[in-house]
Amino acid sequence: MSTITTADGTEIFFKDWGDGQPIVFSHGWPLSADDWDTQMLFFLRHGYRVISHDRRGHGRSSQGSDGHDMNHYADDLAALTDHLNLQDAIHVGHSTGGGEVVRYIARHGEDRVAKAAILSAVPPLMMQTDANPGGLPKSVFDDLQTQLAANRSKFYLDLASGPFYNFNRPGAKPSQGIIQNWWRQAMMGGVKAHYDGIAAFSQTDFTEDLRKITVPVLVMHGDDDQIVPFADSGPLSARLLQNGTLMTYEGFPHGMPTTHASTINADLLEFLRG
Repeated sequence: MSTITTADGTEIFFKDWGDGQPIVFSHGWPLSADDWDTQMLFFLRHGYRVISHDRRGHGRSSQGSDGHDMNHYADDLAALTDHLNLQDAIHVGHSTGGGEVVRYIARHGEDRVAKAAILSAVPPLMMQTDANPGGLPKSVFDDLQTQLAANRSKFYLDLASGPFYNFNRPGAKPSQGIIQNWWRQAMMGGVKAHYDGIAAFSQTDFTEDLRKITVPVLVMHGDDDQIVPFADSGPLSARLLQNGTLMTYEGFPHGMPTTHASTINADLLEFLRG
């Protein structure tokens, strides 16, 4: 396996395929680099070098007890880009991975970055605060942690079978392959990382990070996202960015890179070539 070891001794697994301009994919919670398989193959065939990694505590990366926060996620991503000596890279992040990308660029600078895209992403801030009245109450995320701690396997199966892909919507046709692959990836990771990760993706405020970023950023979000509600995420991020573009997808779910891969891939390719 291809791995790097970070400054605090965490082993990070990654895939690195092809040549050309690099695209670095950051996955959502609680998944792994495998969630980008469709995109990796698509962009590899279009002449890009494609790279994805398992976040610390997820997938095949080591399952330490600490460091499950956005600063460590961003620093791990920086360690990977430094190790591979990536230049002119495009960063693509889904959900929590979108937060990771935003924090990475704001925290480590744009010298190695050409563009970015954030899909169904958690910025600017998911949790309700006085400054963010449209966010979700903290009790929502506390309940997620309670369910995870009680029965992680059932909790993950319920998420994948329902709101993550909108398989709970009237007339939906659930895909057992998608559900089982989501569950497989989730169960590969560590329960402590996933438990702490709920606080990381819900409580981190990315407002100032977004304001710092000057490279072009495509913000892609479905308006029927049941995990990261559209109104308090995509449009707000696009407005905070200096060079942001919002693409709204009518009826698309949180997991739209999987359920609507052909549409998402085509729009991403157009943005990357633009």
